[in-house]
Parts: sequence; C-alpha cells; structure tokens
Amino acid sequence: MPAKISKLSVIVPAYNKDSEVFQVVTNLISELKHQNLDWELIVIDDCSRDKTLKEAIKSKKFNGNTKNIKIYSYNLNQGKGFALYYGFKKSEGDVIVFVDSDLDIPAQNVSNLIKSYIKTNSNIIIGSKRHPFSQVNYPLLRKFMSKNYQLLVKILFNLNVADTQVGLKLFSREVLEESFPRIVVKNFAFDLELLMVAKNLGYKKILEIPVILNYNFSSTIEIKSVIKILQDTLAIFYRKNFLKYYDAPHYKLEQDEIHIIPARKAFI
Repeated sequence: MPAKISKLSVIVPAYNKDSEVFQVVTNLISELKHQNLDWELIVIDDCSRDKTLKEAIKSKKFNGNTKNIKIYSYNLNQGKGFALYYGFKKSEGDVIVFVDSDLDIPAQNVSNLIKSYIKTNSNIIIGSKRHPFSQVNYPLLRKFMSKNYQLLVKILFNLNVADTQVGLKLFSREVLEESFPRIVVKNFAFDLELLMVAKNLGYKKILEIPVILNYNFSSTIEIKSVIKILQDTLAIFYRKNFLKYYDAPHYKLEQDEIHIIPARKAFI
C-alpha cells in the first residue's frame, strides 16, 4: 500500500557555503514545487564565517519570501550533526529529508527519495554511491577512501549498508524522535552513528536508492578530517560495545532549548 506524507520537511545544514547555498536552496524549491505535497525547507547556518547566512536569506526573498522556507543561525559552530538536530527540532513534518548544501547532489535526488518512500513506506531511505544504478562522478582517491571506510563500518558494526556517508537521507519522524536522544557525534561520523542507533532500535530495513553525484570540488576532505572521522568511528564502537551507551536515551527532545542550543542570532 502506498505511503502518504502529511507534511515533508527538508533540512539543509550549511557551513561556509557562501553563494552556493543560494543555488542549492533555489534548486530544491524548484523541485519541491513539482511535488503535490505540503512541504517546508529549513536551512541551518552553522555559524558560517562567510556570506552563507546572507545568501540563504537572499534565496528566501528570491523565492517569494514564503513561510515554507525557514532559515536559522546560531553563534557557535557545532557541526553538521548538531545542525541537523537543530533543524529537526524546528521541523513539523512526519517525513524528514536531510540533504547537504552542496551542488554535488542535484535537487532531483530529493524527488527520488520521495518517490521511493511513497512506493515502499520504508522508515529509512538513503542515497548510495554504490547502488548499481547510481550516476557518480568523483575522484579516484575519494572512491578509495570511501570504499575502505565502508568496509571498516561493516566489520565494526555489521551494518548492512553499502554507503553511509552520502548527504541525502530520508527518515520517518518516529525514527529520529527515538534516535536523537542517543546521538553523541556532531560532525563527520554523525551519519554512521544515526544509522547504527536506528538499527539498534529495530529499524533494520534501510533502503538504499541510486544517487546522482557530480563532484565539483566544492566539498573538500582534509587529512585532519579523515583522522577525525576515524576517531569518531572508533569512539562509536567503544560506546556501543563497552559502555552500552546506546541502550538508553540520555535526554528528552522536549528539553528546554536554552540548555542544548547556543544563542540564536537569526531566524527568518
């Protein structure tokens, strides 16, 4: 039986994306307008040091200044995971899409996520570079690093997912409501931790769909970032297997925001 979406929330974390965020938002809105859905697009500026916030505001005005587009920012850089959590706290949808603010990921990928959800009613759907029908263009070095990282993930967590790291994911709201109170990582290994926690909660069927990925050199991975993601990955393994940290929630989503988020400097 086809699934129904009462409201769709698309959350876009952005850090130092400058004018790129304007095009990303505009492309996403153009795609969403073709969907016969009640939707909202939430942009979270993670305390960027460039014109990201201004460009996000500009994109809202350019696209009709509609209430469907919401822009938030805060005073302290927290990482992608926190930005997505913050956006989720502000969202109203029963279906949530996370999409990176990179032109590497064309907006049509979001439509493919929506179609797959309506068709399969899966609780978790993710874009995968390794799906046989994916259209992927990115450097050999990144392919090598990605392949070896996913091998490590499979060994450590027995997570039957070919690619955890593409910034394109859909969740039913209940998955995130149950998972976020157990999440620790706020940066590069956030995707892995979220999927691992969801699996431990019983959401074991994770549907991977083809993704269109056009690497355009706007996303960079430095050596220190690679080291950090490996450190975070091993820390997740330690918390899971030795501390049993993920067996219980550690905070409530309805907790007073002043205790869990930095002071907000912009809301539009």
